[in-house]
Amino acid sequence: MNHSTNKTGVSSNYLSFEYTEDYEDEICRKDEVIKFGSIAIPIFYTVVLILSFTGNILVIVILALYENLKSLTNAFILNLALSDLMFTLGLPFWACYLIWGWTSGEELCKAVSFVFSAGFYSSTLFLTLMTIQRYVAVVHPLTDRGGRGPCFTATTSILVWALSGSAAIPDLVHSKVMLDPEKKEERLHCEFDSTGMRHAFTYLQNIFFIVSFSVMGFCYVNILRVVLKSRTNKRHRTIRLIFTIVMVFFIGWAPYNIVLFLKTLSDQQVLGLNDCGVSNALDYALFACRVLAFSHCCLNPVFYAFVGVKFRNHLMVILNKLFPSPPGTDSLRDWPTVDGAGFKNTRHPDAGCLSFVLATLSVRL
Repeated sequence: MNHSTNKTGVSSNYLSFEYTEDYEDEICRKDEVIKFGSIAIPIFYTVVLILSFTGNILVIVILALYENLKSLTNAFILNLALSDLMFTLGLPFWACYLIWGWTSGEELCKAVSFVFSAGFYSSTLFLTLMTIQRYVAVVHPLTDRGGRGPCFTATTSILVWALSGSAAIPDLVHSKVMLDPEKKEERLHCEFDSTGMRHAFTYLQNIFFIVSFSVMGFCYVNILRVVLKSRTNKRHRTIRLIFTIVMVFFIGWAPYNIVLFLKTLSDQQVLGLNDCGVSNALDYALFACRVLAFSHCCLNPVFYAFVGVKFRNHLMVILNKLFPSPPGTDSLRDWPTVDGAGFKNTRHPDAGCLSFVLATLSVRL
């Protein structure tokens, strides 16, 4: 490994930055790519940060105040919200990193990388487990009884967190602060300490996505078969929700994983991907796909919590307490809510609009 230490004592690895590679005897400049990343991406990260914190904290508050946390479904939703919050905690650091470089020291570089990856792995695992639980409940309802008390719920959650933490250990061990050797200014980077380690992490993430999406696809295809045979009037809305969940997960993470894999091929100068123009295009694509993938953490509360009638009603109660209506006007309690039969309390002037939104989301599998 071509590894050196500069005068500041910070380790510098010449293999860790693809923009230091030679492209036909000349250096491929990434100034425009870096400028774009330092301006546009932090703005998107900030939006995702605000939405994710708001949505996931609301989910946790509602679960803590109103729901039974011994329920397997509620436990998964709670852990999913915690996973998304962990994942979100890294966004402010990565936003600042894109603007000023890494300024928080090597210990925090390792810690943020570890927490960020653990949040990603645990979020994906809990999403997969929730899908399996839905599959069992719909396709094999007779086997979805008993034997899943608090002990099973706690054991499953602990195993998921342990597995996620183990998968994130390479981030803790191999993340280092280093200088960009091609720049005159001393801009620090928080990266893996070798190209090989970065590639191994990419392959692990790719495999993780493929396995998770395959399991989700299998489960939802079989759920659809059961739903299509039913005669419930909610069938079409259920199908739309299933399709939306699968497509959001796929569109969010598939392009990101594909671009990461192509960048490993670019590093290895395979299929002409080491051409400077192609390399820059991959960098722009990675920025876009990363924003798309990271936004999944603020969409999870919508698809896995607030589509439920009880969650939305609890949310209305909380909003009514936080923003009480002036005397003589309708409170949030009088806004339309959805039950299994239809809409009630539609006296609010905006009831029609809100009813349409709630109807779009009101589906239970």
